[in-house]
Amino acid sequence: QEQLVESGGGLVQPGGSLRLSCAASGSIFSIDAMGWYRQAPGKERELVANITSNGNTKYADSVKGRFTMSRDNAKNTVYLQMNSLKPEDTAVYHCIHYNNYGGVDYWGQGTQVTVSS
Repeated sequence: QEQLVESGGGLVQPGGSLRLSCAASGSIFSIDAMGWYRQAPGKERELVANITSNGNTKYADSVKGRFTMSRDNAKNTVYLQMNSLKPEDTAVYHCIHYNNYGGVDYWGQGTQVTVSS
């Protein structure tokens, strides 16, 4: 059964760091293009970052310079290192998998990130 499982969310103070992980299983391979979305209450869903099969990354302007997405193909896992966290980063973060046509075909269940003092 194909699935994406996120972990690593939690409560952190402003300025702190968290690392999210997303493990792909079943026929989903993390060597494919992957990404992270976030959804905050009352806000539109935002694409935070994505990574291609060869490791090229793109970031939303709101997280550029603070977040880094990476992958470990041997472990079928992608990561999102989040530094200098701000209260506005509070959201549920979902891992996504892209199909060969650039569409999103799988979503993880999400992990809550809360930035608060």
